[in-house]
Amino acid sequence: MGLSADQLKTSLDAIAAAEPLIAAAVARVGYPEPRLRDPGYETLLRTIVGQQVSVAAAASIWNKLAAGLGDLTDPRVVAAASDEALRAAGLSRQKASYARSLAEEVTSGRLDLHNLSADDEEAIAQLVKVKGIGRWSAEIYLLFAEGRPDVWPAGDLAVQIEIGRIMGHDERPSEKLTREIAEGWRPHRGAAAILAWHHYKADMDVI
Repeated sequence: MGLSADQLKTSLDAIAAAEPLIAAAVARVGYPEPRLRDPGYETLLRTIVGQQVSVAAAASIWNKLAAGLGDLTDPRVVAAASDEALRAAGLSRQKASYARSLAEEVTSGRLDLHNLSADDEEAIAQLVKVKGIGRWSAEIYLLFAEGRPDVWPAGDLAVQIEIGRIMGHDERPSEKLTREIAEGWRPHRGAAAILAWHHYKADMDVI
């Protein structure tokens, strides 16, 4: 599971003690709610299903997959499914290949989602071996499903926008600069990312 409310508060308080602009952001929008996912295969399969489609469309595809295939918590189900069955549920040809790649990596034992490397970068490297799982998806999984406190998805557009706003930049910082900005926030950068998304939503609500 992801970072708890207490963990988020403790981490953000630690960053805020050293960075007044983060303290001001927390004062403006409050502490973020936890973002929690179950660790394991199903969460990554949902990630693939949900790529580049709306939440409603992803839910519809998921329900069709479950109705057509059965237990989606078991990777053997997708591994054994035909391309036609995956496409009938609404998966594109590309996503069907991604879903099959994930299922095969897990069923073969090449990817053990319950024993990923304790080193964040090594765990990301393990996850991106799955077709369709890029660095961003791997980081989100490690942050939301495993609650790794120092994962920093600096390539996320909303993180870049809000960290730029919070830190007083005139333009959205690049991924490289977003990484540099957060260096002093180790080992609490995961909480900073969740604050950035919370801050982004608050900005959208105001607009």
